[in-house]
Parts: sequence; structure tokens; C-alpha cells
Amino acid sequence: MSKKKVERRLAETEAMAVLRNLRTSPRKLNLVAESIRGLGAATALSQLAVNKRRVAQHVRKALQSAIANAENNHQLDVDRLFVKQASVGKGLVMRRFHARARGRASSIVKPFSHLTIVVGEREEAA
Repeated sequence: MSKKKVERRLAETEAMAVLRNLRTSPRKLNLVAESIRGLGAATALSQLAVNKRRVAQHVRKALQSAIANAENNHQLDVDRLFVKQASVGKGLVMRRFHARARGRASSIVKPFSHLTIVVGEREEAA
């Protein structure tokens, strides 16, 4: 009486890693994710290593996780991997307030975001 097995949503030559509730805005995270879309896995890792943005290190760890999933869980060739998809989504938003003059208050939003990285295996050149 166990649950039915969930169908795999990805192709046989793809692997995925998801990073949830990252404490940065989706807009800032998307700038880093945009810089690695379509690149080879090794190139993307080296590009993220020299990126100055704070969130780049989190994206790098997620990409390393996707590469490890591809290698260990799906037996894909690491040398032929590339970043097929790097999508950013909105997470929850913490709302705070900041006291202002004359008894007023202004709102502060602290957004969270989700990152999904899909790596795929390139076709062999003929």
C-alpha cells in the first residue's frame, strides 16, 4: 500500500537540481542564472567562480549538485554536459516595517526565490 511511483518529467539525457528559499530577489538571481544558460558545465562553473555577486556561489553549488545527479543517478557523461535550463521563480516574501517620522511606517519586503537548474547531455558530433 505504498504510493505510486512518480513519472520522470525529464528526458533520459537530463538531470535536475532545485534550490529553494534562497534569500535574494528573483531579479538579482536571474542576472546570474542568465549568464550560464546554454554554456557547458565546466565553463559555467568557472564563470560562476569568478562572478562577484554574492548569489553566484549559491548558484554554483546548485550547478555542482545537478552535475553530481547526472553522473551518479543517471550515468551521464560529465564532459558532455551543458546547462540546458536555469529558471528562477518567486518564493515567499517577508514583510517588515520601518518606523518613519510623525508616527508613520513604510514597508520593507524581503523576497525569497527558487532556482531550478537542468543539465543535459550534448549529442555527439558526427
